[in-house]
Amino acid sequence: MATTEKRGGLFPDAGLPAGVEVINGRCLLRTQDGHRLVICGGVVLAHHAVGDRMGEAHAMVSLVDQGLADQNDVARAFGRSARTVRRHAERFDAGGLSALGRPGGYPKGRSRLPASRWRQISRLKAQGLSHRRIAERLGICEKAVRKRLRRLGWKASEAKQGVLPFGDAPDRLVAGAPSPEPSSAEPADPAGSADPNLSAFPAPPEGNASGGPPGGADPNVSAFSPAEEEPPSLDDDPSDRKFDRLLACVGLLDDAQPLFRPGLRVPGAGVLLAIPALVASGVLDCAGQVYGGIGPAFYGLRTTMVSLLLMGLLRIKRPEGLKEHPPEDLGRILGLDRAPEVKTVRRKLTRLAAMGGAARFGRLLAERRVAEHGASMGFLYVDGHVRVYHGKHEIPKAHVARMRLSMPATTDYWVNDAQGEPLFVVTAEANAGLVKMLPPILDQVRSLVGERRLTVVFDRGGWSPKLFEKLLSAGFDLMTYRKGRCRRISKGLFQTHTGVLDGRLIGYSLADQGVRLLGGRLRLRQVTRLADDGHQTPIVTSRRDLSALEVAHRMFDRWRQENFFKYLREEYALDALLEHAVEPDDPGREVPNPEWRSADARWQQARAKLAALRTDYGLAAEENPERRCRSMRGFKIAHAKLGRELHKALGLCQALEKKRASIPRRVPVGQVTDGQVVRLAAERQHLTSLLKMVAYQAESDLVRLVAPHYPRAEDEGRTLIQSALASAADIQVTPTELHVTLAPLSSPHRSKALAALCDQLNAKPIPFPGTKLALRFAVASPPKRQKADTS
Repeated sequence: MATTEKRGGLFPDAGLPAGVEVINGRCLLRTQDGHRLVICGGVVLAHHAVGDRMGEAHAMVSLVDQGLADQNDVARAFGRSARTVRRHAERFDAGGLSALGRPGGYPKGRSRLPASRWRQISRLKAQGLSHRRIAERLGICEKAVRKRLRRLGWKASEAKQGVLPFGDAPDRLVAGAPSPEPSSAEPADPAGSADPNLSAFPAPPEGNASGGPPGGADPNVSAFSPAEEEPPSLDDDPSDRKFDRLLACVGLLDDAQPLFRPGLRVPGAGVLLAIPALVASGVLDCAGQVYGGIGPAFYGLRTTMVSLLLMGLLRIKRPEGLKEHPPEDLGRILGLDRAPEVKTVRRKLTRLAAMGGAARFGRLLAERRVAEHGASMGFLYVDGHVRVYHGKHEIPKAHVARMRLSMPATTDYWVNDAQGEPLFVVTAEANAGLVKMLPPILDQVRSLVGERRLTVVFDRGGWSPKLFEKLLSAGFDLMTYRKGRCRRISKGLFQTHTGVLDGRLIGYSLADQGVRLLGGRLRLRQVTRLADDGHQTPIVTSRRDLSALEVAHRMFDRWRQENFFKYLREEYALDALLEHAVEPDDPGREVPNPEWRSADARWQQARAKLAALRTDYGLAAEENPERRCRSMRGFKIAHAKLGRELHKALGLCQALEKKRASIPRRVPVGQVTDGQVVRLAAERQHLTSLLKMVAYQAESDLVRLVAPHYPRAEDEGRTLIQSALASAADIQVTPTELHVTLAPLSSPHRSKALAALCDQLNAKPIPFPGTKLALRFAVASPPKRQKADTS
């Protein structure tokens, strides 16, 4: 413990108990049980909790202001600098006690230098430029350059060095060449890559049986690697990546190369089973084309994408869910010493969202999906999914069908193929309805699928005969439920239709007939299903070449999409809002006028009262005795009071109707919203929805591979794959391969099906992204049961 230059007065020079610090001859500071006491002359002057920045600052200011101690003694006792004490005093004089409670983090309102400027400072300094020249070239002050270089680890003796002292590092690691910006990123050249339609996933180039390169070529180049090879890691120990982290810190590394270490029963390592499907989906290549990179970082673009996808497959539904998993265990799956934690994942998502490439990213993914599964694109299902918003901002409302309420929300429209697999997703502007969203959605579909016959299946939300005319003229066929009242069909017209479709025996009681809409101008086909309880479900379609049974089957297959929404809500947290940030919206967008709605409510009440009075008046006339009022004139005289109320209600109703007619039904939203017109920021949510879609597609691909080997794949296929992905596995590393041995599942027949899936994946080995290690999978043998001793 530090001592003062001279102790006297109330505190003799004697041994002090632990936790006591002498400020001067009159004052001392005592720390005990997480609290601090400032004692002056035996009287407690101030007390605060350890870590309470405001309380500590006020105690220091009080000692100096009351003349009990000088700044140097106070700063020494509290472990601060004299400059800090002076700053606290200035803030207290300017704003009082509240000015001492400064929030943590970077000061608000002060602009930060972008990461690209950091890299430029490091590169210019490596070229030998002075601080002043660097500041002049970048348009910043010399002090900012000096502070940035100090944080990067530069010293005065290093100013003459061209590079940091890391020996003969590759050129890409030296001088910190910046990554290309997303706007200038060119698509990676896929020349020489394997045909993605072979087997289930794309295979590397042909080589020898052991997976080695034919001649001098290397077949295990990562699917995410750029034209040049990945820079080698400077770390020898996979569990300690300090050198790579240092390079990333000084801006000389764009992404850490995965380094795996062997291990037994690594938790969650079974998720590596999905890596071939993820690579085959092209998600990493598409991300590289759209985003290019996210700047120098240990967790670069490739690592971030792989982490988010594996998080979804491990059912870590939100970044906050990472708190429940040790980062060291997740890091072993990624080939890192530690997986990115909550704050890092949020920061990476924010940076990707700021680039604004989610729409292009989703389009590239859809193009890859259409190229691989174009046969299932003949029927496309379009439906909206509503995410409820609970926050303080006023945003547009949408009807939430599962809650039967109208609530603030955002609406996403998903397009799924005939198998129920998602193709792409679009976020609606201001919760626009399906009638308004269908034309732009189908324009995207046409550009993706090309000029081929497409049948669009949707629910009653898209019912609009005028829209049907536009779809038919654009070359689309349609299929939907009929909306509104229609004449019931006689039961004698229904016939039983049975057949085998998609490998299942189905049967319906159907009536097939024509229907005319728009005054007979639009002629369509109506297939009506009769349920066992007598309910009739009319289906309207333009497909006259299909049998009535297939029309009903395709329409009722729309529940595949509903099941998809339910599965993603429960397993991938599709409804979760990852951020509550808002962005400005169009103030000229028209919305229903609240004044018109209020006037209409008053008119409806007046009509209801008028109807009740008319009913009473009619009942009085019906019950009028003939001998009492022999004429209508006498009846009116006898019921004059009721008649006056009736005429008064009629006049009020007519006046309210006239007033309602003078009010516009829709007005700009800026006229009815207090403050700024905003909407929820959609970019980050759109990006995470796309990543959840890719994870679901990879899971579906694995289910299709295991289906021939698992009789109950239709009912339990996803459960089987989910169990395999969440299981522990042994990891073994060789110079050319990464062996993953999964733990056996709950029963022998499930383990056998998993082993068959591993054999299919091993037939076309795919390297782990960012490495040349070909993935090899196997299932461990179950432990032998020991026979019980019956003697």
